[in-house]
Amino acid sequence: MKYLLLVHHNEEVLGNLSEAELGQMRAESVQLTQQLHAQRQFLDAAPLYPTATATSVRLREGKRLITDGPFAETREQVGGYFFINADDLDEAISIAAQIPGARIGAVEIRQTIELS
Repeated sequence: MKYLLLVHHNEEVLGNLSEAELGQMRAESVQLTQQLHAQRQFLDAAPLYPTATATSVRLREGKRLITDGPFAETREQVGGYFFINADDLDEAISIAAQIPGARIGAVEIRQTIELS
């Protein structure tokens, strides 16, 4: 089964981390992706630019509405993702618990639906 692991964090908290702490989190993320790749569970992963760079698109009555920023104001924002193969939710939870961002935020686990 395929799971999308959405890494949520507060951008202010992330911005207060030292360069050393950020570097350590990045290194751990790279190590996790290498481990998942070796186990044939890795599909994709990436951090995201801050929400200040986001653009939201809505379609209303056939017209596009484009706004700067995220879809909704929340305390935590999606800061990155891992897209993985896992046998079941328990395995996906085990992988999510290894994501460094879980220490300063949360990892939302969503099973994907195959479009065919």
